[in-house]
Amino acid sequence: MNQQANLRRAARHFQAPRLGMSFFQALTSFGGFFLTCAAMYLLYDVSYWLSLALTPLAAGFLVRIFIIQHDCGHLSFFRGRRANDMLGFACSLLTLTPFASWRQQHAGHHGVWNDLDRRQSGADIYSSCLTVAEYRALSPFRRSWYRTTRHPWVANILLPPLVFLGLYRIPFDTPRSWRHERRAVYVTDAALVALFGGLGMLVGFGAVAAVQLPIMVLASIIGVWLFSVQHRGETTQWARHDDWDAVSASLRGSSYLRLPAVLQWFTGNIGYHHVHHLNPRIPNYRLRECHESIPALRDVPSLSLWDGLRATRFVLWDEAGGRMITFSEAGSIVAGSRD
Repeated sequence: MNQQANLRRAARHFQAPRLGMSFFQALTSFGGFFLTCAAMYLLYDVSYWLSLALTPLAAGFLVRIFIIQHDCGHLSFFRGRRANDMLGFACSLLTLTPFASWRQQHAGHHGVWNDLDRRQSGADIYSSCLTVAEYRALSPFRRSWYRTTRHPWVANILLPPLVFLGLYRIPFDTPRSWRHERRAVYVTDAALVALFGGLGMLVGFGAVAAVQLPIMVLASIIGVWLFSVQHRGETTQWARHDDWDAVSASLRGSSYLRLPAVLQWFTGNIGYHHVHHLNPRIPNYRLRECHESIPALRDVPSLSLWDGLRATRFVLWDEAGGRMITFSEAGSIVAGSRD
């Protein structure tokens, strides 16, 4: 316990935001996104394919804006709550994410991640899983449905745009007791109507759809993949509640995703997810500094970019084997149990 307390104490040295860095990151992220979108609209009348070629760049800036929103949700981007709330809401108008509702839901995730006995109280399909035993106990239909919804092409390609474009427009999973958060969903919707309505009258609604939809689709796919693989992978550990603690879950239940420098920049250092879970108040631009300064944080499971792409296949927790496994591996276990 003393070692864990010392680790938490060491990480706290990095949680103070730096105002200059925060402003610079917001300026480059919003500025880069707006400039890229402006170029896309200008190219739209020349050649839609030239305009579309800039989609990955715009999506990269939008992912970076989501990371800023994520920090604002943890009150880590600025010292004051009001500043975090204002910038978080501004980010949400570009990411199409209801900030207040998302913040509460995400706080639930931070309370239960990789705790097998509390999965249903704050996790989603991207940060949760069934055990092999639970999967085997499902009816054939429910087992097939589970496999379908967790298939990489469905969970990581088809569903993310539907979540951001459709489901986030209604408080579908927001408890009725969260009155402020439910109202905030509709406030966000009204602001989006005004924002995109005004943009549509300025450049044409067809142009807005042709430019913004591809950006949002690609950014949502990248963003969901980034967050989901941080709790996936063969070495990711789950634990029953009596054996669960936040520090061990940070170091073994979330990963260190090693990305090329340019991707690390666009993703706001989210690959240092083990550091983020150890202390969510550390701004994204200080996660690497914390990781490199504390030896214990470097002794964690790591994923390369290729490992991260493969990690979407690991969807079940094998309690007997103590590791994450794929559906095909689970089929072998089921077949072996019948022999």
